[in-house]
Amino acid sequence: MSSTHAVLHAVRREWTGFRRPGRLIAMAAAMLAVVALGLLYATGNHASCDGPCPADPTGPDGSLVNDQFSYLHQELGENGSITARMTSMSGTITYPPPHHDRIVPGLAPWAKAGIIIKDGVRQGSSYAALMVTGGHGVRMQYDYLHDIAGSGGNGGAVSARAPRWLRLTRSGDTVTGHESADGARWTEVGTARLTGLTGTVQVGLFATSPGDLTLRRVGLGGATEQVRWTQAAGVFDHVGLKGTVVGAGWRSDTVGEANRTDWEKQVRASGAVEKNGTITVTGSGDIGPAGAEDGARPVERTLGGLALALLVVLVVAVRLATTAYRREATGGAPVTRAELAAKAIVVGAVTFVTGLLALGIVIPVGVTILKGNGIPVLGASPLTGTRIVVGTAAALALAAVLALALGALLRRARAALPVAVLAIVVPYVVTSFPLLADGPSQWLLRVTPAAGFATQQSLVAHPQVLAHYAPSTGYFPLPWWAGVGVLGAYAVLLLGLALRRLPEASGRRSRDPR
Repeated sequence: MSSTHAVLHAVRREWTGFRRPGRLIAMAAAMLAVVALGLLYATGNHASCDGPCPADPTGPDGSLVNDQFSYLHQELGENGSITARMTSMSGTITYPPPHHDRIVPGLAPWAKAGIIIKDGVRQGSSYAALMVTGGHGVRMQYDYLHDIAGSGGNGGAVSARAPRWLRLTRSGDTVTGHESADGARWTEVGTARLTGLTGTVQVGLFATSPGDLTLRRVGLGGATEQVRWTQAAGVFDHVGLKGTVVGAGWRSDTVGEANRTDWEKQVRASGAVEKNGTITVTGSGDIGPAGAEDGARPVERTLGGLALALLVVLVVAVRLATTAYRREATGGAPVTRAELAAKAIVVGAVTFVTGLLALGIVIPVGVTILKGNGIPVLGASPLTGTRIVVGTAAALALAAVLALALGALLRRARAALPVAVLAIVVPYVVTSFPLLADGPSQWLLRVTPAAGFATQQSLVAHPQVLAHYAPSTGYFPLPWWAGVGVLGAYAVLLLGLALRRLPEASGRRSRDPR
C-alpha cells in the first residue's frame, strides 16, 4: 500500500474513532461556549440615554466617525478658496479626580485649529481641512481617514511673530491645501478628491480638541486609560474668501454638541468671537475615525468564549495523541506516521469546521444584538469579517494540531497539556487584560503560538488618533497573516519532529479502531 493510500485509510479509521460521543460532545461544548458567552456579552450591554439614543455619525464610507468642532463658516460655490493667517493657538487640559479637577493650560497633541471646506454642517459629511495641531505640525486631513503631513516645527507654537498662513482651494470635487510662513511663498501640502461634493458647500474657520489620555499603572506593569477633557482655541486674521455666495455672511455653529460639559461652563465656552479684526474660534471634540477608545465595540468583542473553547480543543487534541501511546504501551500496535498524520488531519478538520460554525453564528448575531441595544459597533468590511471568521477557525485548528504534536512528542497528557496551555492559552489570556506592561505583552504575542489569534483583530491603528495601542485594548503587535504564520510554523515544526520519531508502518495490526 502506498503512503498516500495508507494515510487515507488511516484518516477513515481515525474519523470513525473520533466520532465517539465523548470527543464530539467536548467539541460541541467548546463551540457552544463561544456562542453562549458571546451572546451573553452582547445582550448584557445596553446604551444609557435619556430617551432614544441619537444615531452615531458615519463618514462617506459608512464607518463610524467623530465629527465635533466649532465652526465659523460661509457658503462656497464649486470654485473658490479661503486664506487665513493663524497667529496663536492655545488650549486647556483638565485632570480628573484624584487630581482635584485641576485645569491647566496646554494643548493635546492632536488639538486642531485651521480652515475647512465641508459638505454642510451635518455630522459625517465629506470635508477637507488644513490645520495647525498641538504637537504634529501642519496637517491636511480629509474624509476622516486620510492624513497628510505638512511642515513640522513645534506643533501649535504659532505667534504673531511666527504665524502660519493656510489656504484651501476648491475646484469642483478637488480641494488643494497650501501653507506659507509669510503669505508670499506657498508650499502645497496635499490634494483631496471628495467624490460627490455638492455644488454649494460650507467654508470657514474651525477648532477642536480630542480627549487626551493618561495611563494609570495597574497589575504587574499594565495600564488602564483615563481620558482628560481638552479644549483648543485658534486666533486668525487676514481671512480672505473667493467664490463665496454673495450676501450669505458668517454663521457660527457647532458641528455636534458643545457647551454641555461642566468644563466648558467653568473654563471657556466653545464658539467663535470676532474682535478688532481678529477671529478666535474655540472648540472641543475631534474630526476623525472613531475607535474603541470612543466607546464603540469592535466585532471581536463577541469572542469572549474563545479562550474556553481553545482550552477544550487542546485537551481533546492532547488526549487523542496520548491515548494511542497508552495502547502501544499495553501491547497494541505501535503508532505509525500515517496514523499520527491522520489524527492531525481529523482533529484539525473537525476543529476548523466546528469553529467556523460557531464564529459564523456569534459574530453576526452578537453584532445585531449590540446595535439593537444602542451600542455602536465599529464596522468591518465583508472581506475583514470573512477573514476574522475563517482565520480564527484556522487558528483554532492549528492550535489543535500543535497540541496533538506535543502529545505525540511527550506521550503523556500530564506533561503535554500544561505545555500546550502555557504556550497558547496563557499568553492569549494574560495579554487580553491590563496585567502586564505593554512591552512583555507584545513580546508574548510575537514569539508564542498565541500570535496566531491576531487574525481576530478588526481594529485599525490610525496614526492621527491618540489611543493606547496595546494588546490589552485589542491591538496585536503582528499583522494577522504574520501571526498565523508564527502559529503555523510551530505546528508544522512540532508535528514534523513527532512524525520523524515514528515508523512508517506497523508490523502488527491493531484491533483498536482509534
